[in-house]
Amino acid sequence: GWLQKYPPISRRADVPALYQEFAKTLYEEIDYQAEAKNAETFAKNLGNLPHVYIPKVVWEHSTERVLVLEDVTAIKISDHEAIAAAGIDRTAVAKRLFNTYLQQIFRDGFFHADPHPGNLFITPVLPEDLRDPENTGWVLTFIDFGMVGHVPPDVKAGLREMVIGVGTRDAARVVKSYQMLGVLLPGADLEKIEQAEAEIFDRFWGKSMKELRQIDYREMREFARQYRDLLYEMPFQIPSDMLYLGRCVAILSGMCTSLDPDFDVWRGLAPFAQELIAEDADDIWNEALEQVFTWGKLVINLPQRLDTTLTKLERGKLSLRNPDLERRLTQVERSNRKLAGAVIFAALLLGGIQLTLGGALFLGGATLALAAFSLGWVILTR
Repeated sequence: GWLQKYPPISRRADVPALYQEFAKTLYEEIDYQAEAKNAETFAKNLGNLPHVYIPKVVWEHSTERVLVLEDVTAIKISDHEAIAAAGIDRTAVAKRLFNTYLQQIFRDGFFHADPHPGNLFITPVLPEDLRDPENTGWVLTFIDFGMVGHVPPDVKAGLREMVIGVGTRDAARVVKSYQMLGVLLPGADLEKIEQAEAEIFDRFWGKSMKELRQIDYREMREFARQYRDLLYEMPFQIPSDMLYLGRCVAILSGMCTSLDPDFDVWRGLAPFAQELIAEDADDIWNEALEQVFTWGKLVINLPQRLDTTLTKLERGKLSLRNPDLERRLTQVERSNRKLAGAVIFAALLLGGIQLTLGGALFLGGATLALAAFSLGWVILTR
């Protein structure tokens, strides 16, 4: 359509892929059997998080056209007055929501892609309720599991790199994550982007959305002037597998800052970034141990293998094998056989023709028959 012909969009987004993603999600939204399975997947994935609740599916009353879930009597997450009236801390709600999505995206690779206020509830519970093991008095309840997102391993690796970069204020690592995620256009000025990221950390890191809204206009104008070429070029693109994740993060950010105007995404990411760094260190250590173990086995087996090799050498039984070379030699041998057959065929054919023309019909016919036989051999030989 016309979107593909509009350069500012077509060079930054794979429009056909985005269309296919929209169509796929639309069909999944109206498949209630798939939605029910998504609900059970979330219940399993988030089962380790206290104070997060997924309503149970009533399978005996559910079909592809009808989905029946356990009743949820709760407060909409956007009803701030009702949350306060129930004695629930909105800051705690924002933090719990944020941390729940960190697990969905970075641990599970499977996330609720439609976190608007109609799909999120705060459920007050009694002290004896098993859904509230630490007796905080409320649980975070999700509904509507038709729109979900999957995070492929390569995207998850890029996102982990980004979180570590943001949490440790490492601009170079953030730019590396952009490359891993494929969000940079070819020819993007990596050095300039890294400078801009470092400047963002210096000026804005640690500020809540409330504080960012109060930043002096002149400071923003100075930043825009300093990086006007970068802002004009906008060397970013939208991979199709990042579309719903980006939408989800944008809605989530607005939800958290609505609950808590002082919510600080930067500092919220820092502890999680430290966890990821520790996990990466463990992975590196485990990989190093595995390499040491592999080399250790090789060193232990080396004397025996050397002894076997020397014994074969002494007995004249040592041979070197090169499968590719053997295959090529076989091909050469086959070609030589065919060439010899072709020469014999040509000689017999000419001889048979001459004998036939000379009147020796019987001998000429026999020679031509041999020529035909040799031709068949050449054709059929492999």
